[in-house]
Amino acid sequence: MSDSLIRGSSSPPHSPRGSVNLTRRQLLAGAGAAALLLEQRGLHAQATASAAVVFSHTTVVNADAVQHDVALAVEGDKIVAIGPTDAILETYPQAEVYDGRGKALLPGLINCHAHLAATLARGFNEDFGFPNSYRLAIRPRSLLSEEESTLMAVMGALESIRGGVTTVVEYTGGIGSSAAALADTGLRWVFAESVRDIENGAGPLSAESLARSEAPRFSARLRDEGLQSAHDLFESWHGARQGRISVFPTTALAEDSSPELLHAVRDFAEKNDLGYTIHLAQSTWEVEYMLRHHGLRPSEYLAKHDFLGPRLFAAHCRYVDDSEIALLGRSGTIISHQAHMAANRGVIPPISALRAAGCPIAQGTDNNTNDMLETMRIALVTERIQRDDVTPGSQPQPEDMLADAVQGGARAVRQEALLGSLEVGKKADLIVLDTQRAHLVPAGRILSAWINNGQPSDIESVLVDGQFIMRDRKILTVDEPSLIAEADKVGRRIWSQVEAASPVTVPRLPRS
Repeated sequence: MSDSLIRGSSSPPHSPRGSVNLTRRQLLAGAGAAALLLEQRGLHAQATASAAVVFSHTTVVNADAVQHDVALAVEGDKIVAIGPTDAILETYPQAEVYDGRGKALLPGLINCHAHLAATLARGFNEDFGFPNSYRLAIRPRSLLSEEESTLMAVMGALESIRGGVTTVVEYTGGIGSSAAALADTGLRWVFAESVRDIENGAGPLSAESLARSEAPRFSARLRDEGLQSAHDLFESWHGARQGRISVFPTTALAEDSSPELLHAVRDFAEKNDLGYTIHLAQSTWEVEYMLRHHGLRPSEYLAKHDFLGPRLFAAHCRYVDDSEIALLGRSGTIISHQAHMAANRGVIPPISALRAAGCPIAQGTDNNTNDMLETMRIALVTERIQRDDVTPGSQPQPEDMLADAVQGGARAVRQEALLGSLEVGKKADLIVLDTQRAHLVPAGRILSAWINNGQPSDIESVLVDGQFIMRDRKILTVDEPSLIAEADKVGRRIWSQVEAASPVTVPRLPRS
């Protein structure tokens, strides 16, 4: 299939001024391609940020406080003032004024666990358990070229922007091939390069793979190659794009990691003052495998090899027992809670117990979706179901969910001094919420109204590092419509091949 875009077979040899032929590669070049598009159409790109921007007469929402009818000033990449509108406009007379009436400003959301290229499997992967139990004859990912995999990841990035996410932890292997395209979206990134060194495993585990499993064999060659990839990515990208890009070393799975790999990842992180992450206790089969072959539950295995601690943000922890919860709490390990995906998998992780044990909580989306609003909403209701409160439904509160998503997230990505709240001196990573929507008016507490009833489309603008990457619901950094059209074309091609080889039959409930 040709990677040419916006080019129909009936197009004349010389396209009119308004029709531009851009290849997929040019589109994935991000801002450069967007600028080319504007230039070829005879337009001029507008600056996405002036020297200073003042959001006037607005509401500033943090997890711990809400300020009404104030102004917030951004200069460069920082928040420089919050206070009465008249006083701030007098201090910044040359600033661009963004009318904040009927708006609320919130800290940008931090997604601590994403696998962006998994957007390809939307509408399939959510519905057949974990690991996906449906036996397709062809794996959809196997039909993607490297460039198409990058395109799928960029789709996840676009959804993130529209949902108010400003920082994403992209957790996979081989991130280098997609790094530039992701960076060009304008988001803040943590590239978590995943390493595994097992020779005779291909986790995550299923019942079938557990049944045929044998004692793990680890490879120094695989370990060295994976760590070298992480080192190379770190050298190329850590601190790039005015510091918006961080690179963390990671292991993929507890069951696929040798003690030597665990030590190496932690040593790399400590040497460079980084965080690190892992998938932990995702399934009962993982727990059984670790008990069978190591004589330890997953968290106990990590503790034995000195992997737990405040630099670690462990994803999932769905099947940890009381002893593991105590270990995780004592070590100060951060838990990245993917509530939406856990609910899809039919489980509620013991988040209230982990929280009580002393684990800081962050949040992430996992795969297929990148909607952090829905993640916060599901985290809220599932933890309320799980708790045994005297007054059911009273804890946690929406403010707690925002705190997990922004303060917990900032802690996980080791940027607490810069991110997680709207305060003078912190980075201007913020979202502008349109509060004048039928489902948000009236509202006793706008944060509660939004987390309980809101939609990603309520977000009208997004700033990262003081730059608008979306304004008035238009993404400014990449050519979103053309990228969506191309992703749709790729997805239709792949799923037509997959379904031709093995049509999907949905196991419906019986109807009375």
